[in-house]
Amino acid sequence: MVLRLNEWVEIVGAFGAWVTEPRVDGPSLRKGPDGTCVFLYRFFDHWLCGLQSMKPRACKLWPFRIYWQPKHGRPKEASYTLGERQLYVYVDPLCVGIQWGTPTPGFVHRTLPEFVEVGLGFQEKQHYSTSQMPYAPRYFRAPGKAPFRRPPPLV
Repeated sequence: MVLRLNEWVEIVGAFGAWVTEPRVDGPSLRKGPDGTCVFLYRFFDHWLCGLQSMKPRACKLWPFRIYWQPKHGRPKEASYTLGERQLYVYVDPLCVGIQWGTPTPGFVHRTLPEFVEVGLGFQEKQHYSTSQMPYAPRYFRAPGKAPFRRPPPLV
């Protein structure tokens, strides 16, 4: 995930430069040996982000992309109306967690509008489009208080 400058500064300040890597399109979160983000961890049968308090916008939107013009075809299916403006929302087909089919009313009326508002910068906080688990593992608590370490994989 490519980071905006302010996101990079905040993450590096909290965890150190090793959790990011330079790329042609900008600084990015580093991937672990298994190819997933270094902040992704498993909690029982859920995969969670350890950056909830400072999650970058690109991560908040994953696996969706929002465009002002149709970009990947099927404009009718990708169309989203915001006020008087037409937007186009696409999903990355590489996301293994997506269930293809007709979206639920909850997704259409709550989750999708939240993705669009976060993507356009109208809001930062997520409610419908992220986990609401109250648990924060000790290796992600209080940045700067204890060194960050990637949790061992659960077998």
